[in-house]
Amino acid sequence: MSALDVSALEQLFSQARTHVAWQDKPVSPEILRQLYDELKWAPTSANSSPARFVFISSAEAKARLKPTLSEGNVEKTMSAPVTVIIAQDMEFYEHLPTLFPHADARSWFVGNTAAIEKAAFRNSTLQGAYLIMAARALGLDCGPMSGFDADAVKAAFFPDSPIQANFLCNLGYGDASQLYPRGPRLDFEQVCQVL
Repeated sequence: MSALDVSALEQLFSQARTHVAWQDKPVSPEILRQLYDELKWAPTSANSSPARFVFISSAEAKARLKPTLSEGNVEKTMSAPVTVIIAQDMEFYEHLPTLFPHADARSWFVGNTAAIEKAAFRNSTLQGAYLIMAARALGLDCGPMSGFDADAVKAAFFPDSPIQANFLCNLGYGDASQLYPRGPRLDFEQVCQVL
């Protein structure tokens, strides 16, 4: 495997931004399917793949999501072509006989609430990050966020289900004229050790 060229790295990281305003340009269902088909190959522990993705683009679905949002997230979310609920299936382990067939990984989780919660949260968060990278690779802009009522999202989208919301991410083609100045980052020496 060879290193990506500079322009690819810029698209994924150094020039990518968190968008809060969007062009009036739809995101096709085909792009959303391609997005998932790319991110699904990225690693999770024991190939557990606990994330579940709800792509909200219809007016009806946006109306269900709107009352769950913090006030500061309403406008940017309602104007985004798509908002993804990155959720976690708290019964992800039921798929482990298929996803991790070379060991009885299901038995590691059944009845172990603490292990289920840690694995579901950790790995669905990873998968949400993979979604952001895949979206950027496909030419989409992203606006990941907290700032919502997780219980209200569950009631609106996952009632009577073992699925819980982790975080939200707006997707589309960002309006660069509405970007905030880029925030600074910490230097290598401030956060890294090589031992």
